[in-house]
Amino acid sequence: MIYICEACSYESAKWMGKCPSCKAWNTFHETEIHKSDKETNQGLAQLSERGPNGAIPIDEINAKEVPRLKSHDEEFNRVVGGGIMPGSITLIGGEPGIGKSTLLLQIALHFSQKVLYVSGEESLVQIKGRADRMKYSTTNCLLLTETNTSKIFQEIKKQKVELLVIDSIQTMQSPTVDALPGSMSQIRECAGEFQRFAKQHGIAVILIGHITKDGQLAGPKVLEHIVDTVLQFEGDQHHAHRILRSQKNRFGPAAELGIYEMQSSGLHAVTDPTSIMLSNQEGQREGVSTGCILEGIRPLLIETQSLVSPSYYGTPQRSSTGFDNRRLHMLIAVFEKRIQFPIGAKDVFLNIAGGIKVTDPGADLAVIASFLSSCIEQFTMPKKAVYCGEIGLSGEVRPVSRILQRVVEAEKRGMTTFVTSAQHKKALSDYKGSLSLQLISHIRELID
Repeated sequence: MIYICEACSYESAKWMGKCPSCKAWNTFHETEIHKSDKETNQGLAQLSERGPNGAIPIDEINAKEVPRLKSHDEEFNRVVGGGIMPGSITLIGGEPGIGKSTLLLQIALHFSQKVLYVSGEESLVQIKGRADRMKYSTTNCLLLTETNTSKIFQEIKKQKVELLVIDSIQTMQSPTVDALPGSMSQIRECAGEFQRFAKQHGIAVILIGHITKDGQLAGPKVLEHIVDTVLQFEGDQHHAHRILRSQKNRFGPAAELGIYEMQSSGLHAVTDPTSIMLSNQEGQREGVSTGCILEGIRPLLIETQSLVSPSYYGTPQRSSTGFDNRRLHMLIAVFEKRIQFPIGAKDVFLNIAGGIKVTDPGADLAVIASFLSSCIEQFTMPKKAVYCGEIGLSGEVRPVSRILQRVVEAEKRGMTTFVTSAQHKKALSDYKGSLSLQLISHIRELID
């Protein structure tokens, strides 16, 4: 018997009130560990293909490039870094009903290699009903309803699959741990078994994970460290669009983004996400400006909407959708101090159209431009102008990464003016496009 911390999976031979690793209180629970389980050990031993043990010199390792497993979904391929890497383990999380199972079943149904889709939550009839709506035409997808990891390993050996999908890791149970499915110790042990299996046999594994009410992946934090790739599936059940975001990727760029549209026949990739971010409305555009952000390696044009109105309460309201609220407070303070517009006592509402969450500081200048348009009555920012730059506390406009790539994207979308930091003068000296570049060094120059 050992005691395991539910927060960080720290193991102790005795119970402790405070975890010495993560400093959390009352998180230790008694767990019975069976160090030798015949069924599991035999299953893993039969599958084992490890090379010789012991350290070897680095120059003797044959590190040839391994071809990736391509799915029919180009958005998914790009988010994971160009395709699924054999021997990798991927974790995808999201809210209940957001479409995690639909996305992975759709990928499994159109995969060219043999796939084993293991479900611990749904019956075969339920999965078949969802698959029929997707109009598949392959026989490479095998379905299995099982939660025992030992039996799953035996089925993989018999079927010789290339890709394994587990729905979900919280329902899996290892015979080596005497605990209920979904507990911290079970999630950690099951994820560890799948990781060892994937690395030893070169089979790609995708795990579906639940999230907590705080939006974090359920289970011990070590779960995110075990896997090679962490994907977050975001969206609102009341809207059709879904966002697949890469938070960690050992085989490709992190913070990559893929956008899908939920339809009756499944999830369809949106190849032109800028079209759903920008509004085609020709009417009033007070408080609206266009910015350019970078998601992974892809630039996107976004529409920033601001509303600055008199406050009728004792404390002015500050609300943002799709933008960090703390950064919003900072930009409001800079705007009032450096441009002398008294908005500190007014209500300020900020919205990023399209349901996207912006973390790129290059959107700061677009937010300031929308503030300016909302403060001055009957003043609208030019619709064909793009504002891109990071704002410092002194009001200076700082440079952003990959500025030339952003300028090219704005030109491709039919924009006529690009406003950015004057520090980009050297980086944009070789630009020969049709965009009118306006380089500014301070937000006061926006008024000019």
